[in-house]
Amino acid sequence: MASDLQREKTSIVFAAMDVNGDGYLERADFEALTDRWVHLRDGYQPERLREIMMGWWEALHAASDQDSDEKVSHDEVLRMVDNLGTALDLVVATAESMFEAVDEDGDGAVSAPEYGRMIHAWTGDETPTDGVFALLDLDGDGTISKSEFVRHWVEFWAGDDPEAPGTHVFGEVPAGRQV
Repeated sequence: MASDLQREKTSIVFAAMDVNGDGYLERADFEALTDRWVHLRDGYQPERLREIMMGWWEALHAASDQDSDEKVSHDEVLRMVDNLGTALDLVVATAESMFEAVDEDGDGAVSAPEYGRMIHAWTGDETPTDGVFALLDLDGDGTISKSEFVRHWVEFWAGDDPEAPGTHVFGEVPAGRQV
């Protein structure tokens, strides 16, 4: 069973991905999220970004949609999260794909502006990201490397440590927030 922290983290991301606010994740939500992200990137590599994001939808849908209704509920996502400790290869593969999506210029590192655009795409808001970015930049070089990003992604999805930097990979997780 998902811990309180896992429920909290998953709720934050679920709410951001549920673009139409109907309580389910559907292909249309990922298409709208992708459109928002493409717009924020001024059209930079839109087809590759669409391929990555829709690939994430397909993986999430296949792993979570237990009742085959073409939509994924929050409870279905939580059941999937419960099993991620035994499917770390899937988590890592998704992290590597998402890193490619966030690393807009393909230089092998995520800059603060690239990270900020990812968070803006997720939330739809201008959310301050400097503090979280500094936390995620483990070696203090001003960028998030692919290995740092993968580590944080795994910490977020499969971890249960509120002190782990990856807990905040999708933005700050408020301490003690009730979900």
